Amino acid sequence: MDFGLRNRVALVAAASKGLGRAVAEELGTEGARVVICARHESELETTRAAIASAGAEVTPVVADLSTREGVDASAHAALRRYGQIDILVTNAGGPPAGPFEQHSWEQWEQAVNLTLRSAVELTRHALPGMRERRWGRIINITSIAVKQPVDGLILSNSIRAAVTGWARTLANEVASEGVTVNNVLPGYTRTDRVMQLNAVRAKAEGVAVEEIQRRIDQQIPMRRLGDPREFAAMVAFLASDRASYITAQSIAVDGGWIRGLM
Repeated sequence: MDFGLRNRVALVAAASKGLGRAVAEELGTEGARVVICARHESELETTRAAIASAGAEVTPVVADLSTREGVDASAHAALRRYGQIDILVTNAGGPPAGPFEQHSWEQWEQAVNLTLRSAVELTRHALPGMRERRWGRIINITSIAVKQPVDGLILSNSIRAAVTGWARTLANEVASEGVTVNNVLPGYTRTDRVMQLNAVRAKAEGVAVEEIQRRIDQQIPMRRLGDPREFAAMVAFLASDRASYITAQSIAVDGGWIRGLM
């Protein structure tokens, strides 16, 4: 299947590892010109080299997306080099785990800046050109927690839900102009973030990490964690010409974990 992504320009946030990296690799494989951003230069360079070695055109930008300066630097780098952003994939590392009493208002603000503000402000850079060309894809990586909250993740549950509300409203505003806005909800996927959360939970309960993993596997009908490439395939499809009539959706890639009907 030809996704029609050759020479499209994609900006993928938080793309040095995990789901962001998998998405950048997938879009590069489909022929998109990929701009990736992340905070850590060494990890970003490793990812850049891996994507480039597969024959894709990739531009790295060292930037902290929890700051306005980092958001601006990422978008400006893409616009300076290519003059446009056709596909925007917003993404951010998850905020700290823990119960309500554990988080100060400063931590709430940090989580808002990283997760919500980065998505809004990156879109502010990319959207005018998309509307002018009457073609664009805005894809937000959120979480299964927006449909079924995960215990112990009050920051993520709350702020990713805010991203969902913003995206759902924006989708209606731009749908007639050829721009789609969708959210993709990763379930338990084999990433550093999930491994870290498992370790935190194991320590809190005084059990082995393997026991936490066994419990999670039992919650998933497929009885396994997802692979980042499986998640990236959904993002690539939503970015494609074939997905031109899909907008305002929150699509889970979770092995059946969410128990709701919708």
